Amino acid sequence: MSQRRLFFIAIVLIGSIFSCEEEKKENEEIAQDSFRGEVAATPVRTAKAEQRSFDYLINATGKIDAVDQVKVVIQRQGVLSELLVKEGDVVEKGAVLARLDDSEARFKLERAQIQLKNAQANFDSEILSFGSIMSSEDEDRKSSIQDQIKAKSGFFAAEIDLKEAQMDIEKSVVKAPTSGRVADLKIKKGSLVSNGEEFMEIINLGALELKVKVLESDINYISIGQKAEVYPVSGSAEPFAGTVRSINPKVDENGLVQVSILVNSGKGLLPGMNARAIIRAPQNNSIVVPKQALVYRSSRAVVFTIENNESKWNYVEVGKDNGKEVEILSGIEANSTVITTNNLQLAHQAPVQIVKE
Repeated sequence: MSQRRLFFIAIVLIGSIFSCEEEKKENEEIAQDSFRGEVAATPVRTAKAEQRSFDYLINATGKIDAVDQVKVVIQRQGVLSELLVKEGDVVEKGAVLARLDDSEARFKLERAQIQLKNAQANFDSEILSFGSIMSSEDEDRKSSIQDQIKAKSGFFAAEIDLKEAQMDIEKSVVKAPTSGRVADLKIKKGSLVSNGEEFMEIINLGALELKVKVLESDINYISIGQKAEVYPVSGSAEPFAGTVRSINPKVDENGLVQVSILVNSGKGLLPGMNARAIIRAPQNNSIVVPKQALVYRSSRAVVFTIENNESKWNYVEVGKDNGKEVEILSGIEANSTVITTNNLQLAHQAPVQIVKE
């Protein structure tokens, strides 16, 4: 067969192949367009990506404490002869809580009074020997002589003994060091008590604080005077308003920082209760979307937007999360229409239909 004929046959075969491929490609495109047209649009709800202030919520738990909580301590040894309060009683500062048997203390007081009288008599007798000096105008000399005679006669020692006896009488009466409610009563009437023994606590329920532990990464978002909401674990229809009172300038071994929140109205709260605090930390000029708009694909954050009635896949960088809204640092523009429902299995460029409320 001649070379010219072989060349002609090859040209014909190549043309047939290209013709078949073009026809196949055209048929596939027609099929794909037909398939896309036949796929039902996914019904979705939408929201706007807004650029505005965003409240980052810092959650922490802790226990309620009283700001003013004082331990009452017995100041001398003796028998508790009277107990005038019980747990839960409201007392005012200076109110008598209890009395110790003071019979021995009163005997010591009488003896000290007698010793002082005797010392005074000795002093008066001795000072007569210095009549000329006492009648002079040398005040420094007179004062020096008087001190010497008082020391020699036992007058100074008798004065101290009398003061100690009077203090023992005063310590026999236990008084409230502050106003509040009686708690943790530890001693019963008739008990023998010791000096320094803890008797009870007095708690001022009008000033309560919640002490919580906050992650060190969040502490820069908190400042003194910042507003907070307090939710007791026991349950409350409305949160209690709170204000950040103090921040411990030390991070513990677990990477936590203690923050104290003053509870503005503590009605129904008691020291020792467990509670949760939400501290609001506003973030300015952020792009914010509802949390439902955020999905994860292959561990990456994705937000779907809508363009020409089709979904658009957008990888985003996520910032703070307050449980309802999410801060978007990059990936979508402000005022974008984002999809908030039926987006878990949604594909890129899938037809969608916005469901009106």
